[in-house]
Amino acid sequence: MIDALIAGRLHGIAEQRTGHAGSIYVTCKIKAMTDDGDNIICNVIAFHDAVCAHLLQLEDGASVSLSGALTPKVWTDKQGNVRPALDLVAHSIQKLAARKDN
Repeated sequence: MIDALIAGRLHGIAEQRTGHAGSIYVTCKIKAMTDDGDNIICNVIAFHDAVCAHLLQLEDGASVSLSGALTPKVWTDKQGNVRPALDLVAHSIQKLAARKDN
C-alpha cells in the first residue's frame, strides 16, 4: 500500500452510491498534472462521512487535495496506447480555510 497525497481538479461531479450491505460511499475522478505536464486520472472512493460530504459539495473543476491508500494501474485506450491511472481510497480531504486579515 502506498499512502499518498493527491492534488488536482475534480473531473465531473462526485457521486454517492450504496453498497450491497447498505454502506454509503462516494466516487469521483481527480485530474492531476504530472511533472512532465501530462494529466493523469485518479479514481477516488471515499467511505468517511466528512470526506464524502465535502466531495459532494464540490463542482466540476474544483481544486481538491485528498490523502489515502494509492494503487497505481494501467489501462489501454481505443488506439491501443497503454496509459497510467491511479486508484485512491481517500481517508482525508484537505480544506482551505478562509484567511482572516489582521
